[in-house]
Amino acid sequence: MPATDRARHLAIAAAEAAADKLADDIVAFDVSDQLVITDVFVVCSAANDRQVRAIVDAIEERLRQFDAKPVRREGEREGRWVLIDYIDIVVHVQHAEERVYYALERLWKDCPTLPLPESVKIGRGGGAGE
Repeated sequence: MPATDRARHLAIAAAEAAADKLADDIVAFDVSDQLVITDVFVVCSAANDRQVRAIVDAIEERLRQFDAKPVRREGEREGRWVLIDYIDIVVHVQHAEERVYYALERLWKDCPTLPLPESVKIGRGGGAGE
């Protein structure tokens, strides 16, 4: 069963907010067939800890417009890998070094990617599949 419309809309909004803060390599995976806990993973990276925090703040602000509030947030203190759980989607904002080391794309390579707007892909890093 593919991701719900709400999950797709939230994922696109999160990706756009991340792009607004110059996140790199923004990608969204439809994990709904693999996991029962969420429909979409949004993954992006940032050059430094400060940018990771700025991206997280922008995503939370944007998703509040959709009445979406995170049920869980992890890693915020360190600013290296912040996970924001919205139930419908889970957003991973990673420091570039963590992104390379943990390679989430490799773990979820069998899951379809969600198409994201060109405005998201035009950013500094493009998409992970490009």
